Amino acid sequence: MEIKWGVFTPYIPYFVSLLALILLIEQISYLKKKRFLPGPTFVFPFIGNAISLVTNPTNFWDLQSSYAKSTPLGISANYIIGRYILYVYSTDLSHQIFANVRPDAFHLVGHPFGKKLFGEHNLIYMFGQQHKDLRRRIAPNFTPSALQTYTDIQQRIILKHLVSWCNQSKGQSIPLRILCRDMNLETSQTVFVGPYLNEESRKRFNVDYNFFNVGLMKLPIDLPGFAFRNARLAVERLVQTLAGCTEESEKKMKSGEEPTCLIDFWMQENLRELSEKPFEHSYREIGGHLFDFLFAAQDASTSSLLWAVAYLDSHPRVLEKVREEVAKYWVPEDNSIIRSEQLREMKYTEAVAREGFKDPEAFDPDRFTEERQEDRVYKKNFLAFGAGPHQCVGQRYAINHLMLFIAMFTTLVDFKRDRTDGCDEIAYVPTIVPKDDCRVFLSQRCAQFPCAS
Repeated sequence: MEIKWGVFTPYIPYFVSLLALILLIEQISYLKKKRFLPGPTFVFPFIGNAISLVTNPTNFWDLQSSYAKSTPLGISANYIIGRYILYVYSTDLSHQIFANVRPDAFHLVGHPFGKKLFGEHNLIYMFGQQHKDLRRRIAPNFTPSALQTYTDIQQRIILKHLVSWCNQSKGQSIPLRILCRDMNLETSQTVFVGPYLNEESRKRFNVDYNFFNVGLMKLPIDLPGFAFRNARLAVERLVQTLAGCTEESEKKMKSGEEPTCLIDFWMQENLRELSEKPFEHSYREIGGHLFDFLFAAQDASTSSLLWAVAYLDSHPRVLEKVREEVAKYWVPEDNSIIRSEQLREMKYTEAVAREGFKDPEAFDPDRFTEERQEDRVYKKNFLAFGAGPHQCVGQRYAINHLMLFIAMFTTLVDFKRDRTDGCDEIAYVPTIVPKDDCRVFLSQRCAQFPCAS
C-alpha cells in the first residue's frame, strides 16, 4: 500500500508547535521545581542530563557536588529522564532523609531508575511497620555467633584468592578491581547462601551479576538487546535463584540442623517466629532481600578494598603499624584463623578500615585515637552505612570483611603500586575506584601460606 505523505503536510506546523509546547512546559516545570537551587539552568528535552551521567559519571557527580557546595543548603538540582532529582551534600539533611519513615515524604532514591531495576519492594524503598518487621527478622543474621560463622568463611575465601593473585603476578603488575570483585562475589554467595548454590549455579550467577553491573551504568532503555533490559532480566533470574536457596534452607532448618550461612540463620529465626505468630512471607520476597544484601555487600566493598590497598601503599608508616598490630593477634604459620574477639582488638586496623572524617582528603587513621576521637566528635558525618531507620543492618559484617582483608593482605603479601599518571583519579564502575583499577605488583611475604581448610 502506497502512503501519500503529502496529506500530512498541512499538519506539520501543528505537530511542531505541539512538540515545542511540550518542551517548553517541561523546561518550565523543571525551573519551577528548581527555583533558587543551584543546578543546570536548562536541560535537554526528555532525557535531561542522563547522557552526561552515563558517559562521564565522574564529571557529572563532581559538578553536582560543586553546585551543592555553592549554597549553605548543601543541595543541588538536576533532571534525569523525566525525573527531577536532588543531590544532597549536607550531612544534616542526609540524616533527615535517612530518618524518614513516611512513604509520602521526601525520601532516598538510591539510583535514578532503581525501582524498575531492583523492584518496588527493595529494602531501601520500604517504610512503616513492614520495614520495622523486616529489620527485626533480619537482626539475628548478624549476632556475634552468626558473624563468627561468616568470619571463618570470609578468611577461607580471602586466603584462596590471595594465593591465586600472587601466582598470577609473578613479577608482573596486575589490576585488582575485577579480582577483588570476584573474591567479594564468591564471599557473598558463600556467606549468604552457602551450600545451596552448586558450581553451575555459581557460574550463571556470576554472568547475571555482570549483566546487572553493566546495566547500572547505562541508559534505562527497557527494550530487547539493551543493557538495561539485560540487567532487569538478570535481576529476576538472580532473585529466583536465591528464592530456591531460601526454600532449601528452610527444609534444612526444619530438620534441626545447625546454621552454616546467613539464610540458615534467617530461616531458623523465621521458623521460630512462625511457631509463635504466623505471618505472610514468600521465598521470592526473601530472595529479593537476599539480592539487596548481595548488591550492598558487593560493589561498595570492592571499592573499599581497592582504596585500602592504594592508601596503604602510599602511607608506609600506616602499613607498618597495621602489620605490627596484626602480628600481636595472628600468626599465619600456626594455621590458625582470626577469631572475632581478636578482630575486635585490632583497633588501629579498624581505624584504617573506617578512615575518613574531618579533612577527608587526608588519609589519617590516627584521627580515631583516644586523644583525638574524631569518630565520636564527627560521628554524624559518617554516613557510609546510612543512618536512622535506614542504617545498614550488615555494617558490622562489612567492616569485619574489610578488616580481615587488610589484616590478611598486609601480613601475607608484599605489594607495590604500579604507578602511572592519573592512576589515583576516580572512576565510577558504578562505585568509585582508582582509575587504573589499582594495578599492583604482588609477592608472597610469609614463609608459607596457612592452610585454607
